[in-house]
Amino acid sequence: MSETAYSTEGFTAHEASVNGIAHIWWEIGEGSPCVYFHGGGTYHGFEWARDWAGHFRMILPHHPNFGESGDADFNSIADYAAHYRAFFDMLGLTRFHLVGASMGGYLAATYAAHNAAQIDRLVLVSPAGLRHPRAPFPDFANIPPEQHPALFAADPDWIAPYWPARPGPQWMALRIREASASMRARGEPDVTYAQLLEDLDVLGVPTLLLWGAKDRILPLPLLEEWQHRLPQAKSVVIPDGSHLLLDEFVEAREAALEFLTE
Repeated sequence: MSETAYSTEGFTAHEASVNGIAHIWWEIGEGSPCVYFHGGGTYHGFEWARDWAGHFRMILPHHPNFGESGDADFNSIADYAAHYRAFFDMLGLTRFHLVGASMGGYLAATYAAHNAAQIDRLVLVSPAGLRHPRAPFPDFANIPPEQHPALFAADPDWIAPYWPARPGPQWMALRIREASASMRARGEPDVTYAQLLEDLDVLGVPTLLLWGAKDRILPLPLLEEWQHRLPQAKSVVIPDGSHLLLDEFVEAREAALEFLTE
């Protein structure tokens, strides 16, 4: 089995240098632009975006330090947000929908708070960044590796092709690189947390908070904190939803699409 189990059929790959960083992104579909910020791993691809290709020009970048994009000396979400401002300027995007999941949701919220004039609608899919006493982040170091896939997906058969039982060196190298980049993006925790709270105070674009009721990476109690910080946001909970919500659950894709096309 190929270590890259997802299909890119129908997608078009693009590459450009942005501030000296090799940035790779994929596109599918036509229409008004919709950008997706992935979370802390690219191993499961973007196949879910096919469902939206009839509505939008889907723009699906690999962040620097992730997937096929090049390395960058980024140590905070703010570094990524600044990079994406240059990326969108390079693409000539002046107005678009923005969707982000997990770490990508944190990044999307940060970007939208500082660039509201660019964002039409914002979808945050189980975003990282906030804290809740009843939602501790998993301690992966003390969880057997064979149990890790079940933290991300509800159906073990669904995630099995993307997370091999015996991963090869290419797959492992990707996970190590991306996990390290995700940790660095957290920056100095107390400083970045205070900055996120400030950003959410001024976030004024129409927003959907989309969560899986059975998310084991960022558990559902975190939604309460996001709702407290963004009282104007709409919320949708997918009853059996996992962490890889858009990927695994068509109901999640449908709920987000409904919001984006209102």
